Amino acid sequence: MILLVDLCGKAGSLSLHEFVEPVAGIVRRNGFSGQVRHHLRLTGADLSAAERIILCGTPLRDNAFAARPASFSWLQEARVPVLGICAGMQAVALAFGGALIPSQEIGMTEIRCTSPDPLLEGHDRFSAYELHGAGVVPPESFLVLAESDRCIQAIRHQDLPLYGILFHPEVRNEWVVERFLTLPWRTC
Repeated sequence: MILLVDLCGKAGSLSLHEFVEPVAGIVRRNGFSGQVRHHLRLTGADLSAAERIILCGTPLRDNAFAARPASFSWLQEARVPVLGICAGMQAVALAFGGALIPSQEIGMTEIRCTSPDPLLEGHDRFSAYELHGAGVVPPESFLVLAESDRCIQAIRHQDLPLYGILFHPEVRNEWVVERFLTLPWRTC
């Protein structure tokens, strides 16, 4: 089961339809079952049952999750692959001691891969859709995989199977989610 984590401020908000359900659609179209849980309602059983976890994005000014980085401390123990999308990348960075910096972008941007990685392999440059008000200063335990002219766009933990991407692959570049779903990973 793929666990899709809703990071929106309110469980069941209208933003669920814009930021979580499109990702869930990619999961289903690729033959996986998915389960959606709001980040404040996650249980140990939810995390234990997950084969992979996707932290979905939020609307531009819905960043209440950022005030609760301790609620993402479970990421430090993650032994299944995790992909943080936009706000999800921000939550991943915060959980490991990274920081958020002002960096508002709305619309298309060009992404450049800066380090080889199986998640982005074969795509040295690509256009992606952005909708964020903050970028990240990644923690020391993360590698920078891609950037745009304005900010870091993709990161990966050096030892754990954790990724973060700032762009929205559910809008454009569904291949990123598809690749994440099938990416081989090692047990930590």
